[in-house]
Amino acid sequence: MATGRLGVGETLGALNTALGPGDPVWFKETRARHLRARDFLAPRPALQARFGDGQVPERVVRAVAGLQGPGVAPVLRCAPTPAGLALQLQRPAVFERVLGAVAAYVAPAAPAAPGPRVLLHCPALRGAPGALRLSQLRAVLVADHLARALRAHGASVRLVPAVRDPHMPTFLQQLHVDWPAASERAATEALRSLALAELSPARDGEALPPGVLGTVCLKEVMQERGRAGGYDPNLDKCLGRSWSLAGPDRRWGTLRSWLASTVLSAVTEDLLCALAELQEAVRHGPGDGPPGLAAAPDADAGSCMVVHVVSCEEEFQQQKLDLLWWKLDEQAPLTQKHLVCGPVKAAGAPGALTAPEYYDLRHAQVCKASAQKRGRELARDPAWMEVVRVLSVATIKFEMLSTAPQSQLLLALAGGSISTKGTKSGTFVMYNCARLATLFEGYKHSTEQGRYPTFPPVSSLNFSLLQDEGEWLLLFNGVLPFPDVLSQTAALACAAPGLHTTARTETMCKFLVQLSMDFSSYYNRIHILGVSTQQRGGCLQGCKGSKGRDQQAPSLLQEPRPHLFGQMFARLQLLRAVREVLHAGLAMLGLPPLNHI
Repeated sequence: MATGRLGVGETLGALNTALGPGDPVWFKETRARHLRARDFLAPRPALQARFGDGQVPERVVRAVAGLQGPGVAPVLRCAPTPAGLALQLQRPAVFERVLGAVAAYVAPAAPAAPGPRVLLHCPALRGAPGALRLSQLRAVLVADHLARALRAHGASVRLVPAVRDPHMPTFLQQLHVDWPAASERAATEALRSLALAELSPARDGEALPPGVLGTVCLKEVMQERGRAGGYDPNLDKCLGRSWSLAGPDRRWGTLRSWLASTVLSAVTEDLLCALAELQEAVRHGPGDGPPGLAAAPDADAGSCMVVHVVSCEEEFQQQKLDLLWWKLDEQAPLTQKHLVCGPVKAAGAPGALTAPEYYDLRHAQVCKASAQKRGRELARDPAWMEVVRVLSVATIKFEMLSTAPQSQLLLALAGGSISTKGTKSGTFVMYNCARLATLFEGYKHSTEQGRYPTFPPVSSLNFSLLQDEGEWLLLFNGVLPFPDVLSQTAALACAAPGLHTTARTETMCKFLVQLSMDFSSYYNRIHILGVSTQQRGGCLQGCKGSKGRDQQAPSLLQEPRPHLFGQMFARLQLLRAVREVLHAGLAMLGLPPLNHI
């Protein structure tokens, strides 16, 4: 059995190459109604632009049909259709290749060399949990998810700031956010000396406000560095006496007007402390990449990419800190990018919610739903309450991360209840994770009772028995493209010029929701354990009138028909792969899998 990993990207690349020079044409189908007839399509309008009359030369069709290469999925047929050039894969062969090497599809390939050095800076964590606004909580969750994705791809990631508020580590642990803590502030003596030498004193005998060391013309720094693009033109009109300049209900436009009315840009002790911690983190080391990969011996501050993950309210102050860093430190990283998270608006909330209040609200709603479904006595069980806590965090993370971080987010907090049946929610994903766990636990228990044989070697399975369209949907849209989903999640648009960067941290949530929907639909239609009545024929007397998907024949193992189990084992192996992908995706969100719900 071949075990080389197939790839959607590799297959698309080979297909486009086979058509000759030009822009990419082929795309992967995802909708079930299209996958009944084709797996990839080159649309007719694109072919007309490529070949004039739209008629693809026969030699090109033959080349596509005979496509081979590393990572390229085996092709069954390629033919012109009214929609364009349609291609279908050898599905049994793809099932065999993928399900015979599941581990290759649930994680990125191990990096052969040290990855990039990335410093993720989330200034929202410099305060206390009670001061976190919803937009800042969003920035924290985006930074945590991005750190996990980057590490999975071999990057050495360092997280700043180390939280110092005594209550923050507990709150982050509650949210399954992995962030370092520290008890001491970074030393600022060296930066303070540089600042006093570089900064301008008060003008015209005016006294500086408390905590302000002096002023600096940040526009001059922008001009010297050639970095004016993307920076706010009002930077020199910001006093900047504290990190959080706006109240929780202050509009961003109002904030800019307020900033424009203040004095020239000032340098404070708080700014120097933040800058000292960033400087120390860049110079300290490479961060925490995958085991076994040491940092490059010539790594320096210039090779480190700094990504500031900030809420829209914090962006102005962070721009000031960037320029001050370049002003006071000749070895400051050349690449500093801002990942700005859009505003979060809560519909149905009584006033402005803080992050802990938002967690308490969702936790109460999940508890209420649990009590209604399972009974109040079970809902008070300590083990069950841990499940409730995981469901609460899953609800919050899927709400906060399912929208592109740069976009505005609207939370619907009214209603007072959380349902596992809503197909867009984190609880729905966790519910289906638990269904998978229950399925395999049921198989294990039945095997111990002698109702089913033990699972055979994967190499002996007949995957041509997987013919239901839902099975191909799970493999082709779920297991096969998962490595590409991981790559998209870890992609940072940092090569483009300008101050800002974007990230696709919403990709994983959307993928897991769709995978759960496909699994739920399949699971509700198909008998997994045992064989269906149609397959049994008349051989299983006494079970012909059986109803309900969980009623299994007690004498299946006694039947001298081992072929009856072939399809069951093939389906179980497929769902094993789905389970592994689901667990790996949840790990990227910092969520543990649930075994029951």
